[in-house]
Amino acid sequence: MAYELTEQKKVGLGLIGFGLSFTFLGVILYFDRGLLALGNLFWLIGVGLLLGWQSTWRLFTNVNNLKGTVCFVLGLFLIFVRWPIIGIILEIYGCIVLFGGFWSTVKMFLSQIPFVGWMIQYPLMVLEQLVRGSR
Repeated sequence: MAYELTEQKKVGLGLIGFGLSFTFLGVILYFDRGLLALGNLFWLIGVGLLLGWQSTWRLFTNVNNLKGTVCFVLGLFLIFVRWPIIGIILEIYGCIVLFGGFWSTVKMFLSQIPFVGWMIQYPLMVLEQLVRGSR
C-alpha cells in the first residue's frame, strides 16, 4: 500500500472533518464566532495529526508558503476579534495558497472513489473533447 492510514491519521482526518463541519455551521449560522473558532482549532489539530507535527510546522514556516501562512493566521486573528466575514475569506485564501501543491494529489485520491471519481473525471473528459473538437 502506497499510503498507510494509521490510527493517528484516521483521528486527524476525523478532526479535519469536524473542523470543516463546524466552520460550515459557523458560516451558515451568521458567522458564529464560537463555531468558527472551534472549526479552526479542530482543523489545525487534524492537519497536525495527519501530516505529522514536523511536516505541518515546515509547511507553515516555509518561505514559499509565507503568503498563505500570513493570510491564514491573520484570518484566524480576525475571527477572534469579531471580524468573521473578512477572517474566513482570508483563511480560505490562505488555505488555497498553502495547499495549492496538493490539489493534484487530492484529485488522484478522489478519482479512485467510485462515484466521486466519475464526477471528477467526466466533466474533464467532456471539456477535453470540446477542446479537441474545436481545433
